[in-house]
Amino acid sequence: MLAIINGRVITMTGKEYEKGTILTDGQKIAKVGSNISIPEGAEVIDAAGKIVMPGLIDAHCHVGILEEVYRQEGNDVNESTEPVTPHLRAIDGINPEDLGFQDALEGGVTTVVTGPGSGNVIGGENLAMKTFGRVVDEMVIKNPIGLKVAFGENPKRVYGSQSKMPMTRMATAALFREALVKAENYMAKMERQRQKTEEAFFERDLKMEVLCKVLKREIPIRAHAHRADDIMTAIRIAEEFNLKIIIEHCTEGYKVADQLAKRGIPAVVGPFLTNRSKVELKDRTLANPYFLAKAGVKIAFMTDHPVIPINYLALSAALAVREGLDEQEAMKALTVNAAQILGLQDRIGTLEPGKDADIIILNGPLFELKTRVEKVIVAGKIINLDSK
Repeated sequence: MLAIINGRVITMTGKEYEKGTILTDGQKIAKVGSNISIPEGAEVIDAAGKIVMPGLIDAHCHVGILEEVYRQEGNDVNESTEPVTPHLRAIDGINPEDLGFQDALEGGVTTVVTGPGSGNVIGGENLAMKTFGRVVDEMVIKNPIGLKVAFGENPKRVYGSQSKMPMTRMATAALFREALVKAENYMAKMERQRQKTEEAFFERDLKMEVLCKVLKREIPIRAHAHRADDIMTAIRIAEEFNLKIIIEHCTEGYKVADQLAKRGIPAVVGPFLTNRSKVELKDRTLANPYFLAKAGVKIAFMTDHPVIPINYLALSAALAVREGLDEQEAMKALTVNAAQILGLQDRIGTLEPGKDADIIILNGPLFELKTRVEKVIVAGKIINLDSK
């Protein structure tokens, strides 16, 4: 059992304890509060003068699947040979020894969503995982957690240069619709077989099986979309097929914030520390999170690592605070709101009994530039930030 005592405990449930105590039992949080007795034999961390809060969540990155040091050897992010690849699984491409996981821990990030990039119309399944571990299968929190789809420039750039579909935004939307209709037909055929109205043999199709999960609303589509018109195309198709949807990047979300808000569609925003590397970023603004949150859109943050190093996740949120986003909303976007968007609120995002013991200890306020993450606990295990 581990006891963290005397720190300012920010639970992200609305409760804070100036001199609080957290008890963990194995991988879970057992107790949180003040005036909690410490069991005999417990390992004690005295966090006096420190801030204790939930581990941060990077809701969109490519850690482990797009490695920094190894260029082609470590680049498994885009299968740029076919535009529709829903059957790709992130878990088969992640290297848990990628240095990005070390960076994540140093930045207080204990959970990430990682997976395929945006080169394909349908890129494949992504997953949520812890940032510490030896084997990916043991680090996974939920797999799959969504299906990556992409709108806008990237699929056009990848396949247009090959003189293949999609060369236009219309073709991107058409390919996605076509795949969904095929999946609807596949589901109908499965149902006929179940009712014994078709032959007994039924040939499996891995692509269709994944798309069936989307059509059944078992997992959301996680739609890469920067420009406002691309955001609306993603929404249009989601409504046409009754899909769960999360908008990723949402760079021009402020232009259609009311459209997102009235539909209850969340956004994972970022990355913020880049230049205008493509035309879709022409109208970007660091005030985008402020306008989205003001309109009532639930937001989370991303680094898109390695586009932005994952240890700069909190800095990205701090820049949004500088541009008007309420500080508490920014903290929620890194913790509890991110967990809710991912559907993982029963495990992560707050410090409560029964939740995963993912905890960080800071030597100052999260958004203060000089603040350092001094200790990280992942699933109840104290991580040595010097050696990991």
